[in-house]
Amino acid sequence: MADPKGFLNHGREIAQTRPVEERVKDWNEVYQPGSLLPIISKQASRCMDCGIPFCHNGCPLGNLIPEWNDYAYREDWTEASERLHATNNFPEFTGRLCPAPCEAACVLGINQQPVTIKNVEVSIIDKAWDAGDVTPQPPERLSGKTVAVIGSGPAGLAAAQQLTRAGHTVAVYERADRIGGLLRYGIPEFKMEKRHINRRIEQMRAEGTKFRTEVEIGRDIDAAKLRKRYDAVVIAAGATTSRDLPVPGRELNGVHFAMEYLPLANKVQEGDLTVSPITAEGKHVVVIGGGDTGADCVGTAHRQGALSVTQLEIMPKPGEERTAGQPWPTFPMLYKVTSAHEEGGERVYSVSTTHFEGDEDGNVQWLHLVEVEFKDGKPEQKPGTERRIPAQLVTLAMGFTGTDQQNGLVEQFGLELDARGNVARDADFATNVPGVYVAGDAGRGQSLIVWAIAEGRSAARGVDRFLTGASALPAPIKPTDRALTV
Repeated sequence: MADPKGFLNHGREIAQTRPVEERVKDWNEVYQPGSLLPIISKQASRCMDCGIPFCHNGCPLGNLIPEWNDYAYREDWTEASERLHATNNFPEFTGRLCPAPCEAACVLGINQQPVTIKNVEVSIIDKAWDAGDVTPQPPERLSGKTVAVIGSGPAGLAAAQQLTRAGHTVAVYERADRIGGLLRYGIPEFKMEKRHINRRIEQMRAEGTKFRTEVEIGRDIDAAKLRKRYDAVVIAAGATTSRDLPVPGRELNGVHFAMEYLPLANKVQEGDLTVSPITAEGKHVVVIGGGDTGADCVGTAHRQGALSVTQLEIMPKPGEERTAGQPWPTFPMLYKVTSAHEEGGERVYSVSTTHFEGDEDGNVQWLHLVEVEFKDGKPEQKPGTERRIPAQLVTLAMGFTGTDQQNGLVEQFGLELDARGNVARDADFATNVPGVYVAGDAGRGQSLIVWAIAEGRSAARGVDRFLTGASALPAPIKPTDRALTV
């Protein structure tokens, strides 16, 4: 235990963000550089090293949180990094992007503010990179077996790294022009600078992983032929089919999916474009969807110079305290203010879009909405509450409905789908096609980055067993696991 009285002597402190007026003028990460290290030892000391650490179960990866909290308290950053990497391939990703279900399950959170687990995690890994402690770990010998990984998001990268370190020859196929999947083009630069991805890719290359960009399996390469070329295949293509909004006016210019809008903004930061073809500059922007992707659209619109930003959510405004139906240690749906919301804009709850209105040139100008109330779990419109708001750019950030089935990958492999439209798999993450496995959102459905990495690690074990008959790789979860979160 780091400090027996740590949780009594210190309150919760989190990373400081840069001033709003400063950060909206650039695309750098929103946090104040160096603000964590002066407080992180005290924050790590708040960990009580519980007899039953519920944070382990709250985290799909089973992160050894009390152990690396203790090392962080003692400022033994090398050992802290070792314990962190024992369960997580990419803690710099999760430390920035995960909503921290571990903190929701923290025992201290029963009657106090939980330990700042996420901030401790990112401090450890950033310190490890700065100290040169993160180095390539190539296998001692090769197995002679080959594996293709389809998709380079967190699930695909985790599976690829695990299998490469197990001695297999791994090639990752990515249809975009750069590696990273939604980490690269779905997450704005101000949430995670892409240098974090780039240096992990270099580590993986040094370990022996091969990368093939601008290759779409199902179109550029027939999936059945790919299966014959490799001893095993891991499908980690994500759940990339965006949920649409079939209302009148959807076809108007200026109404876009979030995953049309956000990648272009990231391409500007990569230097591929000077100006995004879809920009919020000088426009009234409406974001439909109250989740993290919606917040990403809000922050992006601020930086592009929007006149106004309004975020719509059909659900009621969440409370700031747990409800009886979401007791500790479950992951509660609470009202939260992200860095993007701190920067301005309006959030409107319990409303539904009825239609869009455009000008004579076919450009969206207004969004018509109505207030709703839920009865028997279904939203019903409230008469007399109809109104319209200005909207020259609308982004649809309402989640995803499943993996892309338009490119032929599912059909060419002959994959079976489950009742939710995801690729079906067994306890080893194997599909109905021998030697073909699935990990991440393609098999699970839309989920969190921490689940994606856990699935990639678990699927890697299944593949390793298929190829060699046994495996020493860890498998943190089963496909049916839900842990303490939703």
